[in-house]
Amino acid sequence: MTGLQVVLVVVVVVIGLGVLAALLVSLKIMRRLHATAAAPAQPAAEDPAFLAEKDRQEHSLASLRTAAEDATAAVDEARAVAAAARTEAAAAKAEASSARSEARRILDAARAEADSLLERAHRQAEVDAEQARAAARRAGEREVSQLTAVAKEQSQDAERRQRRLDERERLLAEEAERLAERDRRITGTEADLLEREAAFTRREVEIAAGEERHREELERVAGLTTEAARVEVIETIEAQAKREAALLVRDIENDARNTADQRARHIVVDAIQRVASEQTAESVVSVLHLPSDEMKGRIIGREGRNIRAFESTTGVNLIIDDTPEAVLLSCFDPVRREIGRLTLEKLVLDGRIHPHRIEEVFEQAKHEVERLCLRAAEDALVEVGITDLHPELMTLLGRLRYRTSYGQNVLKHLVETAHIAGIMASELRLDPKLIKRSAFLHDIGKALTHEVEGSHALIGADVARKYGESEDVVHAIEAHHNEVLPQTIEAVLTQASDACSGGRPGARRESLEAYVKRLERIEEIAAGKSGVEKVFAMQAGREIRVMVRPDDVDDIGAAVLARDVAKQIEEELTYPGQIRVTVVRESRVTEIAR
Repeated sequence: MTGLQVVLVVVVVVIGLGVLAALLVSLKIMRRLHATAAAPAQPAAEDPAFLAEKDRQEHSLASLRTAAEDATAAVDEARAVAAAARTEAAAAKAEASSARSEARRILDAARAEADSLLERAHRQAEVDAEQARAAARRAGEREVSQLTAVAKEQSQDAERRQRRLDERERLLAEEAERLAERDRRITGTEADLLEREAAFTRREVEIAAGEERHREELERVAGLTTEAARVEVIETIEAQAKREAALLVRDIENDARNTADQRARHIVVDAIQRVASEQTAESVVSVLHLPSDEMKGRIIGREGRNIRAFESTTGVNLIIDDTPEAVLLSCFDPVRREIGRLTLEKLVLDGRIHPHRIEEVFEQAKHEVERLCLRAAEDALVEVGITDLHPELMTLLGRLRYRTSYGQNVLKHLVETAHIAGIMASELRLDPKLIKRSAFLHDIGKALTHEVEGSHALIGADVARKYGESEDVVHAIEAHHNEVLPQTIEAVLTQASDACSGGRPGARRESLEAYVKRLERIEEIAAGKSGVEKVFAMQAGREIRVMVRPDDVDDIGAAVLARDVAKQIEEELTYPGQIRVTVVRESRVTEIAR
């Protein structure tokens, strides 16, 4: 039954129930009317309530009749709808029966197809099962062989482990025996220590009693009590302390007259500490690395024409030896050497090496070095804080970029000297500008020493005077090596800052012979003292370690020995910086525990 049919049935049932209820109500009203008609007519006709009730019941009866007619019409309409629904249901049943017959036909065909597929699947499954059994049989055989090999290896490993365990058990047993023996020795030692401790305790008691008897005897002999003796000793010590204090005051007053030198040293040390500079080690030889040894032949050229053209054009000696992939350029003029190095470097990078090309590249390298020199001079002026300098002096300063003095770059030395002089001037509450200018230009003459004869100090003074520097600056330049006696504070501070920059450790190289002699003399001074066993000069002679025999030299003697060695080194040797003297007194006691 479809949903529409169910709805129609429900509607019909509801309408029927409504009609039945209306009929029951109508029947009840009719019964009341008959009962009322049986009553006396006269009283009823005269009672208003009766008349009103009668009118109301008549109206209700009329409405019931109307409702009954409507219900009858609704029942007829529902019957018509039900008939239409029955017709549709019959058509639906016919369609359903045809659909069921079609479904049975399709189901039968599907069953037949499924039977055929099932039969083919059974046959294929049997074939696959046979193949799987064969593959499983082969895999099982391989796995059995592998398991057999693994089991054999595990058994061998187990045997090796068992042997190691046996060896370890043997070692542990031996170690247990040694520990037991050591425990027995420790127990005996503890007993011995307890006996010694008891003996020491008794000895301390006896010493305390002896000291008490000694003190009583002293009091008896001296005729003074302990408190009186203490008071007398304190008074004696107080008088001695006052005398030593007076001597100390006198020494302090004498030292105060000599503090100028120490104050100057403090200023110099502070200036050096506040200036951080590089350590240089340049020489008159430059090394140029080549991409390969074949380039050496191209540099030499046919019958040596390239190397001759290079040396005649640049003025730099080219040394080609057995050094792999490198050539040496030698020249005492650092600017020429740098121009030669750049020229050769450009020729090697270009690959074209012949006399005409050498001249072209030489001109390019010359201009490039001039630009580098000018840039270095400008950077140095900016670092020092000097702006108003003659262009010719800037050119000379730039040439100092490639000039060294005892391995120290001269331009960096000028910058460092200017900084140190400025710090000293600030500490002395002087104007640092003029002093920094004097210190910065004091070695300007080194740029012309290979062109003009004479001391670089006097040459530099003439150049500075020529290009408009003040007389104070000129005097500081000419007096910084005492060719002229210093007369101004600028000249004195220029000398001091120059000495600080050149004399600091690592700033300049010294000859190997002087260096070795200084180390030998340092070791001779320390080795000549009594009780010294070994002497070692360390850190390029800036520290000396003295090993003494502990039986001959005690701790106080070691301190005295260190002071004596340092004092003798100060008196006899000249050296940059300072030398630390360390005296080592070592006592060792060795005992072997078995």
